[in-house]
Amino acid sequence: MEVKLKSISTESIPEAISKIETYRYLNEPEEAESICRDILAIDPDNQMARRLLGLSITDQFTGGPGDRCGEAEGIFRSLQDRYEQLYYTGLVRERWAKAQLAAGRPPHTLVPLFEGALQCFEEAEQIRPAGNDDTILRWNRCVRLLESRVGSEWQQHDVEPFDVHDSPPV
Repeated sequence: MEVKLKSISTESIPEAISKIETYRYLNEPEEAESICRDILAIDPDNQMARRLLGLSITDQFTGGPGDRCGEAEGIFRSLQDRYEQLYYTGLVRERWAKAQLAAGRPPHTLVPLFEGALQCFEEAEQIRPAGNDDTILRWNRCVRLLESRVGSEWQQHDVEPFDVHDSPPV
């Protein structure tokens, strides 16, 4: 018996999107990722499926070497909307930094990831849609996380101190 993937119908995409969201809520990101790939196999430009695929990948971050940060960033860079490219790239960096922090990585090694996330959120904020403050909410979460640790945890002897109130590097 030959085992190969089957294609879903174009008409089933809305229901499949709903299932992706359900699996993400149930903390089953591998299931959500699989459905995203099924949608993209028949509709490669489906922006919702691309966003959800990238998010499903970030839902799987553990802070280990198997995290697919580059893959998630590539998916988000392929989005058509510049705001979404920036916002979701910032989200990848924030989630990857938080996963590594939870895995026990020294905080000072994660400062560049947080700075990268803040830079993306700052750039996205400049072009955000009216009434959309998602970038500000993410920025504030990163700042609060940075402020939640003792300052010395974010520094190493020869590392420049990071002031969370400064703008991210351009």
